[in-house]
Amino acid sequence: MAAVLTAGERHEQFALDALMDKGAVRRPGRGRPRLRPRRAAGDRGYSSPPARRRLRQRRVEPVIPTRKDQPRQPDFDKAAYRERNKVERLINRLKQYRRIATRYEKRATNYLAMVTLGMTMLWLT
Repeated sequence: MAAVLTAGERHEQFALDALMDKGAVRRPGRGRPRLRPRRAAGDRGYSSPPARRRLRQRRVEPVIPTRKDQPRQPDFDKAAYRERNKVERLINRLKQYRRIATRYEKRATNYLAMVTLGMTMLWLT
């Protein structure tokens, strides 16, 4: 898991590059982890052409549904998009910790440390 903290009013699309640089994907068996995933799933907020372009430049296949004002993509993988539910449930489990859900911390570094601690607790259980 990887987390990037942004300002509360900012769209999360601005953190896409930082998030893609941060995580590593574990390989099955032996070997060092890959630094980029094969596919990245996102909601319709990531459906802009610049976000798709940035993912394709990194050789990552975007699994993002199109908005109503955009032309449909015939190669959209619905089965892979349904797997995004696991991420949403993980975020909901992370918000079970009151300190993370209500953001008691005033400083961003302290809050990011609490989010990292919460992700570690979820990983250990």
